[in-house]
Amino acid sequence: MIENKLRCLLVEPYKLPEVIEINNTLEAKQNIVGGYIECAYLPNDEEVVIICNEEGKINGLQLNRDIGHDIIAGPFLIVGDDYDNGDFKSLTEEQIMKYKIRFGKNSILQTENKINSIIVNKALNKFDREER
Repeated sequence: MIENKLRCLLVEPYKLPEVIEINNTLEAKQNIVGGYIECAYLPNDEEVVIICNEEGKINGLQLNRDIGHDIIAGPFLIVGDDYDNGDFKSLTEEQIMKYKIRFGKNSILQTENKINSIIVNKALNKFDREER
């Protein structure tokens, strides 16, 4: 059964995840992420879907969280994956707690550290090329 409303987590840059309820419509999701949506998945985790802005980096949205294989730019939603119906579903209480922790304060700090190390490495590589 496809749900009309979704209970999900909203994760914004430098903010703790917030439980929200949204309409299960394309327009509602696009409104929240600020543009076309893209689905991303966490490594080794098929129970939830990350809904983010497909053009977040291209449009210069603020980098938000490292998800292992990428850094999401701009706000994103975490929703349940209703694989059987090809749609999304509300998060369970257990999932809400799990992902509030996963994308909590430590996640903000780890993402910031990763961004800073990328910037430093790029600067060092540029310096090395200029030395030659």
